[in-house]
Amino acid sequence: MEALFSAENFITLFLLILLQAVLGLDNLLYISIESKRAPIERQKKVRQLGIGLAIVLRIVLLFVLLRLIELFQDPWIEIKDTGIFDGSFNLHSIIILFGGVFIMYTAMKEIWHMMVIEDHSGEDKKPKSITNIIISIVLMNLVFSFDSILGAIALTDVFWVMATAIVIGGLIMIWLAGRVTEFLKKNRMYEVLGLFILLIVGIMLLSEGGHLAHLKIFGNEVTAMSKTTFYFVIAVLVLIDIVQSRYQKKLNKQLH
Repeated sequence: MEALFSAENFITLFLLILLQAVLGLDNLLYISIESKRAPIERQKKVRQLGIGLAIVLRIVLLFVLLRLIELFQDPWIEIKDTGIFDGSFNLHSIIILFGGVFIMYTAMKEIWHMMVIEDHSGEDKKPKSITNIIISIVLMNLVFSFDSILGAIALTDVFWVMATAIVIGGLIMIWLAGRVTEFLKKNRMYEVLGLFILLIVGIMLLSEGGHLAHLKIFGNEVTAMSKTTFYFVIAVLVLIDIVQSRYQKKLNKQLH
């Protein structure tokens, strides 16, 4: 019992919570943008329910991964010697690739809606159902959770430490998601930035899924985008947005 609640386990717990926080930034952005599709009065409930269900399913996924890790690592589909498209897809890589495609589709669809001039027929765009929004949040949460869960398994084999880190990470996400959503509401210009960041998240997941599948396209192996590269690209996008915004304000002052 003493070994179970040793200082080493509590240090590992702290590290896993940090890992959950760092790896959860892209997930947080997706939740904030997706929850905005719900009616204003129900957005908070949607975020809480979606993340709450995802926490439970993450713990179930952790339990399954600990016992059936080989099922996720063994090849399911193999495509070889085609000269165009070669790869060995396991369940892990298939899930990550699916998540990447879905997120890119979501981001591009929202960007397209922003660009298209709506007609004035008086018809409002049909809102997405609450159930569909919650399902989307839960599924994407599970996709994003693979890295953090596999990272947790690499750091410790103590189940309570990993499960506690997942719960605390989820509670932090619930707390932050509302604040990110409110920020995007008050600063609509950053919503475009958020969608392009989401697009890059999809590209990152595609590269990671391709790397896990040892995917080769025309003989060129797909390599995973590193988190360092991802955060550098995000920093550049934010900097461009800030400079562009200030430059636009300066031009407006000169014109007036």
